[in-house]
This record gives sequence, structure tokens and C-alpha cells, in this order.
Amino acid sequence: MASAAFGQLTRRLDDTWRKVKGVDELTPANLKEPLKEIRRALLEADVSLTVTRSFIKNVEKKATGAGVLRGLEPDQQLVKVVRDELVSLMGNENEKLAGEEGERQVVLMLGLQGVGKTTTCAKLANLLKEEGKSVCLVAADTYRPAAVDQLKKLGSRIDVPVFAVEGSGDPVDVVKKGVEFASEGGYQSIIVDTAGRLQIDSDMMAELKSIKSEVDPTDAMLVVDAMTGQESANLVKTFDDEIGLTGAILSKADGDSRGGAALSMKAVTGKPIKFVSNGEKMGDIEPFYPDRMASRILGMGDVLTLVEKAEDAFKEEEVERLQNRIMSAKFDFNDFLEQMNMMNRMGALGQTMRMIPGMNQVTDRQMMEAERSMTKIKEMVEVMTEEEREDPDMVAVKPEVQKRIAEASGNDIETVQAMINQFMGVRKQMQNLSQIMSAKEDLANLVGEDGLQNIKGLPSQQLQGAVGRKVAKGKVLRKKVKASGPARGFGGKKN
Repeated sequence: MASAAFGQLTRRLDDTWRKVKGVDELTPANLKEPLKEIRRALLEADVSLTVTRSFIKNVEKKATGAGVLRGLEPDQQLVKVVRDELVSLMGNENEKLAGEEGERQVVLMLGLQGVGKTTTCAKLANLLKEEGKSVCLVAADTYRPAAVDQLKKLGSRIDVPVFAVEGSGDPVDVVKKGVEFASEGGYQSIIVDTAGRLQIDSDMMAELKSIKSEVDPTDAMLVVDAMTGQESANLVKTFDDEIGLTGAILSKADGDSRGGAALSMKAVTGKPIKFVSNGEKMGDIEPFYPDRMASRILGMGDVLTLVEKAEDAFKEEEVERLQNRIMSAKFDFNDFLEQMNMMNRMGALGQTMRMIPGMNQVTDRQMMEAERSMTKIKEMVEVMTEEEREDPDMVAVKPEVQKRIAEASGNDIETVQAMINQFMGVRKQMQNLSQIMSAKEDLANLVGEDGLQNIKGLPSQQLQGAVGRKVAKGKVLRKKVKASGPARGFGGKKN
């Protein structure tokens, strides 16, 4: 999410830390300018004035107080205080959908037209399905002609059933029948897609109240467009006052928004953001974690979400097979393609890279270029014959093969040659890695368990040097080990 939604805010805050770099301690005097910058950054991110004033007041109080950790530099102290306040502002913890484990969930999805509500319904259904729940969708948007068909198509894509009444009908009746159908079918989670409007009106509110009263949902979630900024917080408050909400889902968070919705929502409405939708794919939705989001905003990355995405995307047997290929130095274009497909399952490359600490400095343009480059590489590998994929060395030396790949993939010969060179570089690194790992194992066997602890800390250059010498000097090392215990240089003491 933080890629587009918070890009400008992140850059402004980065500049702020520099204003206190080198000072001995944080004081009201030297905090005046940084706090002014933070205030300006929040307002530009479309955070409400009331929330911004409260935020700045809290940061000033805590940054100059006794609660700051000792041992941190002043600029680090300010970053910590701002991070803690961002987490507090957004709600401290992730709030899950209501309902006890194993109990039936009925999630009423509300929202205005154009916020991506129907797509978000399918994304949420897909997420719950991946968590092991049986899910059913109910198409209750009987006003928008294509809404029911759209939900059916999305349901088919994720293999989730969709209950709909042919020829439309009364939305309240549709929802009642849909929940009965899902309950009889034993579905654990029922997601109801209600009708939206271009704007809030009394008829819509009355209809939604009737639906909520009829089915008594465990959650009433409002889907709000992240690009509406702080106005989305006011929208949540209006819906909550009229109908009663349990939370919100932020949609289009990968768009050109400024972040005010996420930062203002909890403070203005008291209702949490429970999920964030940030792309076009069905998997582009994730739980909203205030601490992780604060880290992204401050350019610290989001390693926990990155690891979770990797665990979901990389099947254990695939990873093991690739590791075996790497360790046996048999890495070919098939493995290269499999590696890219595994990465692609984690989501958009730009969004994934933003979760890596320090990557906030990479521009959106650079991210787009990286994604285009990966797409081109996939196209070139996919037009290769099976023989070519399995024999990279042959592809590297045969101009006629390179020419055919260029023509078949719609690229020039220079682009194909650059891709091959890139692959060869990756493969060489893989082969070096396998040799280094092999050397670690051999040397560990030679020096014993105590020596192994120190081998783990050796620089790669030393281990690479050891690779070339391990066979020739293995016998000599063994004699030394046998005669005098662990060899010197690996933590052993001569007896």
C-alpha cells in the first residue's frame, strides 16, 4: 500500500529527520522546524487538521520527555516517537472479522458506487478461502445491471459459489434467501454484496438498515476509496451513525492517493480499517496492521508481511526442488522462469519491493521499469524450445538461436543477449553459492562442531579460497585435526 498512497509523505518525513541530525538532544527549540515539516507533510497527505494538531502535540511532548530510549541518536529518537504515534493513530493492532472460530460469519459489504465494492467482496472471499474457510457470496446489488454478472464471474475465478436471484428482486428478500441458502449449505463465511449509490440518500440508508436488521450480520464493513483522503473518514462516520459499522476496507490503496484515509479513519470515527486492497488481482488484499503500515510510511519496510507473502506464494516442494537444482549447479532457464513465477505470485513487484527496508528511495518509475523488464524476460524464456531452456550454454553461443528468440518474443537481438548475460551472471552466483556451501560442510567436518560456529561468520572470499584448496589440503588438515584438535583460525585452541 505504501508505494503510491504514502510515497510523498515518506519522502517528506525523510527530509525531516535530517533537520535534527547532529544535535545533542531534542529540545523544544530544535524540534520547532521538524515538527512544522511533519505538520505540513500530514496536511499534504490529506490528514484532517484536528488529527494533525493532536498528533504534533503528542510527538512534541514525547520527543522531549523522559520516555525516549537511551542510546538512540536524536534523529532516531524522533523517528521512534513518530512511528509510535502513527501506530497509535491507526489503531495499534489489527482487528479481525468478528465471530468465534468455527462460528458462522455474515459480512455485509457496503459502499458508494465506484469504490470497487464488488471486486473487494471477491477478494475478501478469496482471502477467507485461503485461510481454510468455506465461503459463499450473495449478489444483492439488484440495481446496477452488470453487478450480479460481475460477481458471478469473479466467484468463478476464485471457485466460490455465488447466490443470485434471476431477474433481480427486492434486495432485502435476496439477502434473506442468500443467507438461508449459504447456511443450509454449511458455508462458514457469507459475504453479501449490497447495492451502492452515487451518493448517500435516505432510500439507500433505509434499505441497508432493513437488510442489516433482517440478517443480523457479524460484520458491517464499508468499502472506501483510498483516493478520497480524509473525506473517506467522514463517509465512515456517516454510515456508522446511520447503520452501525464494525470497520472499513480501504480499496484502491495502490492508486495516486495521499494516505489521509488510513491515517484519519480510526481517530475520526473510532472504527478500524480491517483490510487494505491494493491491486487488480484477487490476491491483492491483506489485513491492515497499523505497526507494519507505520514502518512502511517511515521507509523501514515491512518484513513480516513480505515473509507471509513468500510463505503463501512459495510451495515447500518448489523451494526444495529449486534449492537442489542450485546446489547441484544445474540451474537452467526452466528454473529461472519458475523463480519469476513464484515471485509473481507474491503480487506486483513494486508493492513487494516496497516491503524491503531501505527500498522507499526507489521511485515508482524505477519500479515500473523493473516490472517491464521482468515481463520481457519471461516473454523471451517462454518462446524458447524445451531444449534451449535446458541448455543455456548452447543459447549463449548460437546467434541463430538468439535471433529466433528475438523475433518470436518481439524484442531486438541486443535485448535477448542482455537477458542471456543477466541469466549467466545469476547462474554463476548460484554455482559459487553451491561451492561455498559445499566447502562449509567439508570444513565443518574437518574442524568439528566448535569450529563450525566460526565458519558461519567467515567472509565469502575466504570460503571461496577454501573451495580451491579443500581437496588438495584435506589430508593435511585432517592430520592436524587428529594431532592437535580443531585447527587454528576456526576458534580452536591448540592442545
